[in-house]
Amino acid sequence: MLKLKLDEVINMNNLDKIVKFAKSTGFIFQGSEIYGGLSNTWDYGPLGSLLKQNIKNAWLKRFQKEHPENFLLDSSILLNNKVWEASGHISGFSDPLTECKKCNLRFRADNLIKNNNSKINPDGWDHQKMYEYILSNKIECPNCNESRFLPIKSFNMMFETFQGVVKENANQIYLRPETAQGIFINFRNIIRTTRARLPFGVCQIGKAFRNEITPGNFIFRTREFEQMELEYFVKPGSEIKWFEYWKKQCKDFLTDLGINEKNIKFDDHKKESLAHYSNATTDILYNFSWGFEELWGIASRTDFDLDSHEKVSKQSMLYTDPITNDRFKPYVIEPSVGVERLLLAFLNDSLEEEILESGENRTVLKIHPVLAPYKIAVLPLIKKNHKEMAQKIFKGLINYYDVTYDESQNIGKRYRRQDQIGTYFCATIDDQTLIDNTVTIRNRDTMKQERIKIEEIKNYIKEVCDF
Repeated sequence: MLKLKLDEVINMNNLDKIVKFAKSTGFIFQGSEIYGGLSNTWDYGPLGSLLKQNIKNAWLKRFQKEHPENFLLDSSILLNNKVWEASGHISGFSDPLTECKKCNLRFRADNLIKNNNSKINPDGWDHQKMYEYILSNKIECPNCNESRFLPIKSFNMMFETFQGVVKENANQIYLRPETAQGIFINFRNIIRTTRARLPFGVCQIGKAFRNEITPGNFIFRTREFEQMELEYFVKPGSEIKWFEYWKKQCKDFLTDLGINEKNIKFDDHKKESLAHYSNATTDILYNFSWGFEELWGIASRTDFDLDSHEKVSKQSMLYTDPITNDRFKPYVIEPSVGVERLLLAFLNDSLEEEILESGENRTVLKIHPVLAPYKIAVLPLIKKNHKEMAQKIFKGLINYYDVTYDESQNIGKRYRRQDQIGTYFCATIDDQTLIDNTVTIRNRDTMKQERIKIEEIKNYIKEVCDF
């Protein structure tokens, strides 16, 4: 059996390699590719779709199913414009935009400043202060290297659309830039129908849309993305305790699913950098191929959202304590993460190239078995002799796990294909299978093999692939 030289593992934490890998294996394709593509759009292929679904299922299990006080919601993408008026998105959901006078490309002014000096955080600066800093420090355009920029303007990131058969300003609405507001505007409905008592949470997975000025780094920052958000409502005064609790839960979720702890760190926001609605915020940063950047945000949002919607809607957002009869607006803790960023982090952390003792190179996606697109591949050793039994085993497993079947080329090449896409087990059907109903099970990471009975395969998978 081929063995790994442990000192010869090449981590493929390189964005170009990951993009090439994702496209060649069927994880991610360029959007509208046959028509020349559409900038910053991506389609998730057979393997990418399975991986996304596994990430979402793992998040739901950890944050909703294991917490009976947390409920599910699926709110609308299109909402009444007053929702965005109350939340502050119409007036304040904007980025500071500047334009290079020479090449006419546009950039976020705050990012230009951060990239020029990583020790400076311009969050909270007004446009004039940012512009003066850019001019006085002669910051260069990332495209043409000139130091000539136009004054900074606000750029609203919400996508506009129109509702109805006639395109008129009166019918203008927005695609939601976040899923959270759908939870806040349903607060009264959830209290009424579930009879929930504090603390309780509402979980939601859904699409959001942001007209980013500078999307990029593959799927890291896109204009269309999926959010997984929890809004956890608590009694005022207890919010910091719960903030710390969910902060730990988020980190544990990542490490339990195989993320190397060396690749993540907390970025606790200083008091002067907090958003106006927050009294505590932290970001979990992940070490992507270009450096540490935000993966997961956890914020203590106080009662800002419920209070804002109460003022605009004129509907009470008070909660009545069933024991004390006290009435108050709950505070809320919000852990929010993008599915695509998580997917990219898992690929970043898992894709390796190994040099075996034979000198052969093996590309392997050592992703956690819970997330593996396929848990097991069923492989007839010789198609003519073993296909019938192999297909019978395959059909017996597909109702329980994501399973793939492969009968082309020699068994060694099939093992390599499954290693590359992260399949955790391979079950090989051979002459011995026809005699005693056993199969050879091969482990992706160790490449070790053992024989087990056909009826034991399901539990064998369950022991390692249930989260």
